[in-house]
Amino acid sequence: MPLHRNLLIGGKEIPAASGRSTADINPWTGEPYATVAAAGPQDVRAAVDAADAAFAEWSAFAPYARRKIFLDAADLMERRGELAVGLMAEEVGGTWGWALFNVTLAANMLREAAAAITAPRGDVLATQEPGGLSMAVREPLGVVAAFAPWNAPVILGTRAVAAALAAGNTVVVKASEDAPISCGLFVADVLRDAGLPDGVLNVITNDKEDAAAIAETLVADPRVRAVNFTGSTGVGQLIGTLAAQHLKPAVLELGGKNSVIVLEDADLDHAVNAAAFAAFMNSGQICMCADRVLVHESLAQEFTRRFTAKIADLPSGDPGLSTTVIGPLVNEAAAHRVAALVADAVEKGARVLTGGGAPEGALHPATVLAELPEDAALHHGEAFGPVVVIRPFADDDEAVQLANDTEHGLSCGVLTENATHGLKVARRIRTGIVHVNDQSVADEPQAPFGGFAASGYGRFGGRWGIEAFSNTRWITLSTEQPHYPF
Repeated sequence: MPLHRNLLIGGKEIPAASGRSTADINPWTGEPYATVAAAGPQDVRAAVDAADAAFAEWSAFAPYARRKIFLDAADLMERRGELAVGLMAEEVGGTWGWALFNVTLAANMLREAAAAITAPRGDVLATQEPGGLSMAVREPLGVVAAFAPWNAPVILGTRAVAAALAAGNTVVVKASEDAPISCGLFVADVLRDAGLPDGVLNVITNDKEDAAAIAETLVADPRVRAVNFTGSTGVGQLIGTLAAQHLKPAVLELGGKNSVIVLEDADLDHAVNAAAFAAFMNSGQICMCADRVLVHESLAQEFTRRFTAKIADLPSGDPGLSTTVIGPLVNEAAAHRVAALVADAVEKGARVLTGGGAPEGALHPATVLAELPEDAALHHGEAFGPVVVIRPFADDDEAVQLANDTEHGLSCGVLTENATHGLKVARRIRTGIVHVNDQSVADEPQAPFGGFAASGYGRFGGRWGIEAFSNTRWITLSTEQPHYPF
């Protein structure tokens, strides 16, 4: 019998009010790994009820008691690493190394959230009032609606809730339909077992056909005061529009059409390894993965030879094997979507250097393309799979122009042995994140994380995450009686 999990509302695991459930499919086997409760609008309202009821106590919780919960949760997260490895393999085809990275980074996100709880949160302002004290104080908002995606489920499930909880809010998280356990219930289990009070974090799981109704009900609820969403730009536009209609702030972290730029002074061995990691970590299913490797024309021929040989040798297949690099995509539909992008590119003139062809189930081969024409869908569209395009450039101006030729400005890597040169190029790239002498895939809990243009707005991470989920208030205290003109 497959594993079954219910909703988490008010500290209790309960079935959906309708009694419905939905299958959680293993992308490698194509068989159900688990079933989860399929929530409806009534369940969403119940979850918001619980979060709203828990807010007063949680927002007043003693700082060091709250901090201890997060620190204990971080340690517990790490102790459950092997559980997360199995869970991610079963739910999303995550490989062994990727799953352990998820656990490590998520644990550190919890530690960063713990540190933020006792960090200064406000300012004393100058005032003209005699004997007056003027303060800007940051306070929690109330109930936060969080939408957690499937592709880095433990990392992004943790990020969806950690800063909001640390700031004193309560949260209702709608877990991805493709990873309802690892991005929602697993993270909640860790925090509950570390002592998080009932109702502070509530988890909704649902069938895909109900996703729009669930989102609309959650965002529209007047007790929900802020929204965060990580996922595709198309869905993010819908969530952002819903939030705006109800005058609620939102943090949106959306897609990226990312580049790794190999400048003429780059170390070639480092560039090959860095670009391979950027393009094919988690089979290319990371918002920061590189769709494009832009290489100075003086290095292009040798880089292409070495890079193609490396990618052709990447082990692929069963995500349960520790040696696998290229595992299955999240489902067969995703693999066929990627194959269609490659086929369209080839039909319009692109050249396949390695890979290509039809997928096997949810497994798409690691693919390297060259000479991609601008009328191919892949030229502007995000691959979000194991496909990368190599393109030469003549000088820095052309490299910058190519890297900026997208609305999805999330991340970029600039590879060079000359830091000054690299920084000059980096400052011209229109992305929310750029790494000099490193590739595009990186995340640290204390750093501001977010994109530019259609990659979204707002920032997760560090003090920026706390600011996103708190409200600034002006408070004054008069120690002398003010004088009034009448």
